[in-house]
Amino acid sequence: MVKTKANMEKIAWSGRIVSVHPRIRLMRSFDERSHNYQGYVLRLEGTIGDGPGEFQIAVRKAAQVKHRFRAGMEASGLAVPIPDPRLETAEFYNASGLKVLKDAGADLPVGPPFHGAPPDLETYRSRGHRRLDARTYEAKCTTCVWGCRMPVEMIIDHWNPSKKRYQFERFCYGPKSCSFYRAGPARKVPGRKGMSYTEEDWVDEDATSHRGPDD
Repeated sequence: MVKTKANMEKIAWSGRIVSVHPRIRLMRSFDERSHNYQGYVLRLEGTIGDGPGEFQIAVRKAAQVKHRFRAGMEASGLAVPIPDPRLETAEFYNASGLKVLKDAGADLPVGPPFHGAPPDLETYRSRGHRRLDARTYEAKCTTCVWGCRMPVEMIIDHWNPSKKRYQFERFCYGPKSCSFYRAGPARKVPGRKGMSYTEEDWVDEDATSHRGPDD
């Protein structure tokens, strides 16, 4: 992975897109949660700055609508390092000068994992998600358009909102019938004075209750 100082100097990059995931930030406060649907994250194998490697670029919603990035494409552009790695899954953002150098092939394998251009952010929002086991995500879901690794900002004490913790969680927006899916352990959210909230299975069931097994 390329390391660079977090400044506003634009860095040139190019490479083959390995995956496109939604860029979603999750905010937690004990038993409450909210989402910020920000755009998309491109994972690429190629060159950024002076070095080769694998890296992730955050792009805006409008850029995805225009270029319809998907796995197998080759692309290039400019970006700057993110200022706070606790709040992003990508290492670079503010992408500009985006170009598609080569389109992906027409033939796509039948999923899972599911490839192709990801849906719009409203589709992700309307579908709802289920928690996804971290090992399953890393082994099976890193190229799937329905997988999502989210940065999580947790307010530990709502009387003192400056007291926060940060972590990353994985979620699945895909069909309930996916043979790869594993929920993993229930999520625990810390609270004030040593309290904790466990996010039970019914939360995911409720969020996706409007979908059938293959939807």
